[in-house]
Amino acid sequence: EARRQRRLLLLVVCVALLLDNMLYMVIVPIIPDYIAAMRGGGGTAGPSAPAGGNGSGGGNRSLLPARYPPASGGNEDVQIGVLFASKAILQLLVNPLSGTLIDRVGYEAPLLAGLGVLFLSTATFAFAENYATLFAARSLQGLGSAFADTAGIALIADRYAEEPARSRALGTALACISFGSLAAPPFGGVLYEFAGKRVPFLVLACVCLLDGLLLLVLAPPGGTGARANMPVGTPIHRLMIDPYIAVVAGALATCNIPLAFLEPTIANWMKDSMGASEWEVGLTWLPAFFPHVLGVYVTVRLAAAYPHLQWFYGALGMAIIGASSCLVPACRNFGQVIIPLCGICFGIALVDTALLPTLAFLVDVRHVSVYGSVYAIADISYSVAYALGPIVAGQIVHTMGFAQLNLGMGLANVLYAPVLLLLKNVCQMKPSHSERNILLEEGPKGLYDTIKMEERKG
Repeated sequence: EARRQRRLLLLVVCVALLLDNMLYMVIVPIIPDYIAAMRGGGGTAGPSAPAGGNGSGGGNRSLLPARYPPASGGNEDVQIGVLFASKAILQLLVNPLSGTLIDRVGYEAPLLAGLGVLFLSTATFAFAENYATLFAARSLQGLGSAFADTAGIALIADRYAEEPARSRALGTALACISFGSLAAPPFGGVLYEFAGKRVPFLVLACVCLLDGLLLLVLAPPGGTGARANMPVGTPIHRLMIDPYIAVVAGALATCNIPLAFLEPTIANWMKDSMGASEWEVGLTWLPAFFPHVLGVYVTVRLAAAYPHLQWFYGALGMAIIGASSCLVPACRNFGQVIIPLCGICFGIALVDTALLPTLAFLVDVRHVSVYGSVYAIADISYSVAYALGPIVAGQIVHTMGFAQLNLGMGLANVLYAPVLLLLKNVCQMKPSHSERNILLEEGPKGLYDTIKMEERKG
């Protein structure tokens, strides 16, 4: 029964992560019509992708009344960049608070609250008809993500306490994140074209509601005393100054910068440099899903066989990301550009799949085995990259050039890879001071400790 409940909770978390990332990218093919409305064109824009997106435009433009004042091109670009970055910016600000709250109240209630906010955000997107409402919905999504994403990943780390089960579970979650990000633009574009602007968001809102109801059935608030004697987690500011956790957080931020900076810039570069068509721009990232899943699978299998080499898998992934980033400007057609993009996503899969379980292990052996704050730090690392991308990437391309942007990102990843050598001896650390080891030595002292001992025996 406990094993089945654990699997169902993993399903709930995976669906939550899938929905969050689909909502993050599903507006990409819809934004062009909002741009046209802001220009006063009544929704007659072509399907060119905006900053922050790689999709194609849709139909049903009569659903978007021209309620926006005409905007100049420069101001419009800033507005679009801020809109795409607002989610990550708010997530960045809220994560320190959400991580602390999760450590105090447990994982299920913040996850449920995050799903509720994501549902509200998705419904707001469905009925938004002006920039202010879009901005509010996007920011609201950041608030929901700060709770749902962090609590979900922390819940997986808590329920799958031992390797290699923890790496497999986190790898499954990462595959859902990848699928949500890469499948959302085609999903949103097709439904928007044939069913209307609101339908993609209403579909996601219904799935979000069902996911929340399933979580309520599995872990009703106040329905269990498992958290009654939950240990007090290490404060997030103390985790941030842990040198090992800082190295992992830096790697997570650095490896995601190429993806975050290429998403808003590669569409225009492909059109200018190789005359790419709309369907080529729209399908740029979709093939990269398969090497990402392959990278997750390979890393999970290698980690099960050679768990002491997690740092090496991360370093190898950063080297692959660096080399692939440098190759992007040399591509001359659609077929060529897919290869380095697949390399970037494969490398990100290696880094994430190797280092996310390492964060949980570091908390186990160096702090208290409560995971809300440490995965809030991981979420902050991602948010830094995706907050800067839509705002900074276009300006860098304008002032320095697309090739220089990619060379800089590639060099940053290659130079950071040797830093992961600092994690080489992490696997040899003994959990002599961890809460988990103390429980094993002294026996259970409360309901939470008893339940954790029973899970461990099972």
